[in-house]
Amino acid sequence: MENISLNRKHRMMKKTSNNIWKIILGFGVFIVLIVSFFGYQDIPLIQLKKKYTDSYSSFVRVGDMDIHYKDQGDKKDSIPIVLIHGTGSSLHTYDHWTKELIINHRVIRMDLPGYGLTGPFPDRDYSYNNYVAFLKVFLEKIGIKSCILAGNSLGGNIAWRFTTKYSEMVDNLILIDAAGYPMKSKSIPLAFKIAQIPIIQNIFTVISPRFVAKASVENVYNDKTKVDEKLVDRYFELTLREGNREAFVDRFKVKSDTISHKKIKLINQRTLILWGEEDELIPSQMAYLFHNDLPNDTLVILKDVGHVPMEESPSESLRPVIKFLKN
Repeated sequence: MENISLNRKHRMMKKTSNNIWKIILGFGVFIVLIVSFFGYQDIPLIQLKKKYTDSYSSFVRVGDMDIHYKDQGDKKDSIPIVLIHGTGSSLHTYDHWTKELIINHRVIRMDLPGYGLTGPFPDRDYSYNNYVAFLKVFLEKIGIKSCILAGNSLGGNIAWRFTTKYSEMVDNLILIDAAGYPMKSKSIPLAFKIAQIPIIQNIFTVISPRFVAKASVENVYNDKTKVDEKLVDRYFELTLREGNREAFVDRFKVKSDTISHKKIKLINQRTLILWGEEDELIPSQMAYLFHNDLPNDTLVILKDVGHVPMEESPSESLRPVIKFLKN
């Protein structure tokens, strides 16, 4: 009887062991399939440059980074417009605005560290303070002493923080669906959600499906029909620049700042607050917080527009900007 029990126990242990190995093998096959279908290698920088630079593109050395930027319009304009993009984006988000603005203005825009062709911060520090410090050095490197500073989302946050620290360098300020106040989003892009999930966020630096990029861009547009394949390709392919996926995840590891927004009241520059009424990432209620705190501002809410007005509705969103600049 004892031998029978031992044999039965041995068979059960062997069966359990076999089942465990089947699970491990099955999981391994699943991972291989996922990587095969959704794993993308970095696109070589030289290849991305061929597609996403033009005759206006330049690179300037800041620290250990080569910053991709464009400087267009009248170089004699001593107070240029400096445009700063948001999270996951690039200087291309201002393509439509730039075509019109350079008729009467000098326009400068750059790929922020961690995005576009610029690539990541070597120290992986994506705090606002580090971005503000970077912007100061960048502007000095290209000889800008004063400017009209404009920023969308992350770029807007950098813009107003820069203004509070280097007020003498900012002539006027334009905040486009800018981050800054503690708030709760109505809807968050899929890529943003993934980048904040422990363990999964690390896998995201290798497995980054194109449909995630498409869903994320659609999330910040009110009119989804305006999200075409060319637009998705741009967002997706620039994410595959070496180091950008890791930088994207690193950016979401930065601790939230719930104090600095109190300095907004100290900004005296004329400010245009431009907001998409249907912005679900940074809801339009935030626009009114800026409006209440800034002593010298103009507030414009754009109907039927989402988080990136300059991209989703370039002509409509540019009109109040041109009016603001003329005044």
